[in-house]
Amino acid sequence: MTFTSKEKIWLKSYDKHVPPSLDYVLEDLGTCLTNAMETFKDRIGFYFMDRAMTYGEILNLSQKFATFLQKNGLKKGDVVSVNIPNSPQYLITVYGTYIAGGICSGCSPLLSPPEIAYQLDDSDTKFVVTMDIVYEKIFSKILDKLPKVEVIIPTNISEFMGFSKFKVFMGKLIKKIPSGKIKPWPGKKVVPFLEAVETPIDLKKVEIDPKNDLAQIQYTGGTTGKPKGVEITHFNLHANMQQFDTWLNRKKGTDITLSAFPYFHIAGLFIGLFLTYIGSSHVIIANPRDTDHIIHEIIDKKITCFGNVPTLYLMLMRNPKSKEIPPEILQNISLYVSGAAPFPPEAIKEFEKQFYTQNKFVEVYGMTESAVLVTVNPALGEKRIGSVGLPLPDTEVILVDVSTGEEVEVGQPGEICLKGPQITHGYYKKPEATVQTWINGWLHTGDVGIFDEDGYLKIIDRTKDMLSVSGFKVYSVHVEEVLTKHPAIQLLAIIGVPDPNRPGSEIVKAIVQLKQGIEATEEVKESIQKFAQENLAKYEVPKIWEFREELPLTLVGKVLKKALREEEARK
Repeated sequence: MTFTSKEKIWLKSYDKHVPPSLDYVLEDLGTCLTNAMETFKDRIGFYFMDRAMTYGEILNLSQKFATFLQKNGLKKGDVVSVNIPNSPQYLITVYGTYIAGGICSGCSPLLSPPEIAYQLDDSDTKFVVTMDIVYEKIFSKILDKLPKVEVIIPTNISEFMGFSKFKVFMGKLIKKIPSGKIKPWPGKKVVPFLEAVETPIDLKKVEIDPKNDLAQIQYTGGTTGKPKGVEITHFNLHANMQQFDTWLNRKKGTDITLSAFPYFHIAGLFIGLFLTYIGSSHVIIANPRDTDHIIHEIIDKKITCFGNVPTLYLMLMRNPKSKEIPPEILQNISLYVSGAAPFPPEAIKEFEKQFYTQNKFVEVYGMTESAVLVTVNPALGEKRIGSVGLPLPDTEVILVDVSTGEEVEVGQPGEICLKGPQITHGYYKKPEATVQTWINGWLHTGDVGIFDEDGYLKIIDRTKDMLSVSGFKVYSVHVEEVLTKHPAIQLLAIIGVPDPNRPGSEIVKAIVQLKQGIEATEEVKESIQKFAQENLAKYEVPKIWEFREELPLTLVGKVLKKALREEEARK
């Protein structure tokens, strides 16, 4: 017997404590987060380097920042862009903006000057919080082109570290802590962050319609053309927090969570909001690639939850110091969350063995346009490695044939289309792109997935990453998943190269990063080639192999296939 995904076959696999539908609270995020911080005011909210801040302190600073915004002209719906790395300042800015009635927009400090200028202009940003070094080096090149920016608030990463003043001074002196000069700018108001959060609290009440008013204009990664700002309402984010809280069923005010997701990414932003919502202490990681520091924080803070992207979990596992983490510390961690990119099943098993994570590893799936989570592996029940779990309560998921648009049966691949309380409804000032992505009420994700008969979803590709080989569809994620089982392969990307002998057809190319200490000898290459021939269909086996020291990654650790395809096109 066959089923279609719209029959919600996944409900039978839910943990017993998860209902199929929830009663959602209609409350703006400023009120929601204020209530949470007041409830847990004596609990440590943030750990940052050697500084610990209670939620009471964080709320006080957020309300002061909100007052600063209002006193400097912020009106309901004005945009505040946050152009800094993970730090207490980032979330204080976000919380303060929501409390003041503004809209936030995350902007990576690693972007180029033209990319930052594009995003600030496209989002109609009025206020921007940035690093003092970025203000001096980057903004001096772009501010004349940004007439809508009125107030700039520079900060330094050290301001909430808690180090002694002498250590901070020496750190800046030897350039270990980058810093820049804060000079006035004609026609703009420039106020240091520490000065902004000294503003006496005097807030004006702002009426927010949670279902229709925007909380966030969050930009997509820009892997296909220029980034687009996704319009995310207060209700989208609040509903998703309720869904995830119900799903995990953890006791509020008890967890200590380390997350290395960047806040300028939707996953990092959501985690930051969610941890405050449930009263978890949050170990903030400024540099996710500093695995020595992460290992130190795991041991020092005795964390109970861990969130990361797959590539960073692998980097952590490869760090020899990870083997020095005491087993009792690892056994204290009861939940690992992974998202933003596929995690090869063999790598998960290897990670589980080293980190004592059996049945604790929860893969999730979502995107900026779904704000953020759509499917999650069960918190208590079976976690099917290689799947991204089950749709959350009230989340509708159908899979449609990429060519015909007709819904496919269970077990067949199709584009993932979504509806639900967390699903957004458009791109900011991009009506043409909006109607191409939201069709007849469904968000078309561009991801290709397969449901099994128990309702677990597996992502097998992006529609743009599917290859056509002599009429056969080749799903790159499937090929990557199979090949990463080879013991020599750390990461790889599958792309298509035009076949000069068959117009419209492609040749499968594999770009491989080997594990540390393994060289691309002829023997290793032959072993990988043989493995591919034995485990893949003939048309799936790569015909071209390239071995590299490293693969290009996005800011959140995804393999940047766009860059690889562009390189190939230039050859």
